Amino acid sequence: MTPAAPPQSLFQAIMRGARGQCPRCAGQSLFARWLRPVEQCATCGQDWRGHSADDFPPYIAIIITGHVMAPIIIALGLYTSMDWPVMMALCLAMTVTMVLGLLQPAKGGVIAMQWWLGMHGFARAPGRLLGPIGTSKGNDT
Repeated sequence: MTPAAPPQSLFQAIMRGARGQCPRCAGQSLFARWLRPVEQCATCGQDWRGHSADDFPPYIAIIITGHVMAPIIIALGLYTSMDWPVMMALCLAMTVTMVLGLLQPAKGGVIAMQWWLGMHGFARAPGRLLGPIGTSKGNDT
């Protein structure tokens, strides 16, 4: 697989990570399993073991879900005649689905941001120090 050009901005790197692609080359999937990143990209060789996303992706998923669900819950309460158990079951299902659906994109974006900014064991500012893909420049800690 031919790798894409390195990202030109933090936003582009975050979007690649949020899509589950390697933020550096947009090649191999960033995740080996649902929330477990690959150790190293098979396309460009970037080592992803240095990330430390921790609790930030769930915070992002919860904040987005809360801001989307609050008006929906208010509208359902004000403008429908749904029984409260039905409304609660519907809102719970929507909330759980949304949070679980946002976790992987949030984690991919956080990992990409940490890589771009040179945080948590990644090279200092690798987004600006990238050599040609396939070289170790930008990968060293």
